[in-house]
Amino acid sequence: MQPIPLPADYYQQFDADYTRPVPAEAYGGWKTATVELAPAHTALVVMHAWESGPAERWPGLWRSTESIPRTRQILAEVFPPLLAAVRRSPLRLYHVVGGRDYYSHLPGYRRTCALATPAPRPPAVPRDPVWERLQEFRRHHGIIGTHNWPDVSGRYRELDFAPEARPQGEEPIAEDGGQLAALCHADGVNHLVYVGFAVNWCMVMSPGGMVDLGRHGIICSTIREAVTAIENRETARHEDEKRQALWRIALQWGFVFGVADFIRAIGALPPRPGSYT
Repeated sequence: MQPIPLPADYYQQFDADYTRPVPAEAYGGWKTATVELAPAHTALVVMHAWESGPAERWPGLWRSTESIPRTRQILAEVFPPLLAAVRRSPLRLYHVVGGRDYYSHLPGYRRTCALATPAPRPPAVPRDPVWERLQEFRRHHGIIGTHNWPDVSGRYRELDFAPEARPQGEEPIAEDGGQLAALCHADGVNHLVYVGFAVNWCMVMSPGGMVDLGRHGIICSTIREAVTAIENRETARHEDEKRQALWRIALQWGFVFGVADFIRAIGALPPRPGSYT
């Protein structure tokens, strides 16, 4: 199958001009070009697209996770047409999971386990009373907050796919980078386009994220409208953490695509024989 053209955003990180007060302000910055996508070697990866649950039941989760309204809007408005287009196309569709076991009974996970078992967790370093006090301080004052932890813990004990992101048929499911890399090797995939949550956190650092797969030489891209970031007090108004994450992805791993361009490009492709659905 021939490569297809697709508009992509990239970042030009050169040339610094040392005659300027701020040399980096001479960089080219964000630009758009038409690049090639090889359908037979490309997969969309849906990562950590979880159901958050209602605010009335889990108020502590909502108080400590300001991105939930954005994730719900993306799941409702962006995921359905995007995943439908991928499922009609020759592109592969993978799912990366985490947290509690809400997926091992699905056929897509069983296929992955036949290729690679999850990597064992490394042993924890020895703990001491100071370690315990430091972590306790962070839990109470920096992460989640004491009054929010019961709701957060309770929700994660019931963790599951969001309805819009639930795997269909035998779509492969990976638990970590080793399993996702095994799928890529088995299917001949060398370009992963990530969507899901959060673009500056799980999609980069969690098992099966871009740090893991980049080590295998895989191009890791994303779709601008299909991701959001964990923001903070200083960045939330303009979603500056999302801007930072997209810059990092474009510079270090791949490209940033627009959802309309992506759907349009793959929509002209013939369906792949033997699809998962």
